[in-house]
Amino acid sequence: MIFGVHPLHNPQRLYETYGPIVEFIDRHLGGVKIELEASRSYEEFDKRLYGRHFHFALPNPLQTINSFEHGYRVFGKEGEDDTFRGIIIVRKDSGISRVSDLKGKKVSFPAPTALAATMMPLYYLHTHGLDVNRDIRRVFTGSQESSIMQVYLGTSAAGATWPPPWKAFVERNPRYAEELVVKWETPPLVNNGLVVRDNVPREVADKVAALLFALHTHDEGRRLLAAIPLSRFEPATSETYRPVYDFMKKYAAIAH
Repeated sequence: MIFGVHPLHNPQRLYETYGPIVEFIDRHLGGVKIELEASRSYEEFDKRLYGRHFHFALPNPLQTINSFEHGYRVFGKEGEDDTFRGIIIVRKDSGISRVSDLKGKKVSFPAPTALAATMMPLYYLHTHGLDVNRDIRRVFTGSQESSIMQVYLGTSAAGATWPPPWKAFVERNPRYAEELVVKWETPPLVNNGLVVRDNVPREVADKVAALLFALHTHDEGRRLLAAIPLSRFEPATSETYRPVYDFMKKYAAIAH
């Protein structure tokens, strides 16, 4: 069976952070083989998810609700909803102090379907006075890290991402990060979901859920979660993701 995780990091980093968790599940599942599969882009992940390629997946909240139309059901989510927010980064020497300072400038985003790192920052800019369809030049870079690097290199005046990739960037590139600053943060939304395909046997789905939900209760599990970093996985239902539907209605009214 295949466990897909949306590209919140590049594939190497994704295997480093989520690979050990999937290996832990594989060791304890008994009789069923499960392995992690990374995607190089949001477009690639979307194609695989909506094509029912994954048995289990960890999509972003928008991909989570979209997956319901392709025979998936949500059974859990990542904890710490407060971390699921967009952040907008600028260079410390940019002279940018107000949202209006971005008018006429280039702003980088990972991908059009990145909820926390693209849609939420665009909506934030809209609510703070920018016409996001006319006042800025959007650039989609293909990954979280490249969105940040565009700002460091000065090819974008600002770049959007969300806290986990930013934290990883700071740890891996402290000299680069020293020249950057998180200028604005959006309000939070529901965190990433855990979904399972409708033809996965219920007993297998329940076993995977139990293993994930118990990680925070033992030492090995807490070490695995710390690498993400995350405190826990927790149960969720489709109703948990009602705020995502509400946000998308507001976003659809302003984005073109």
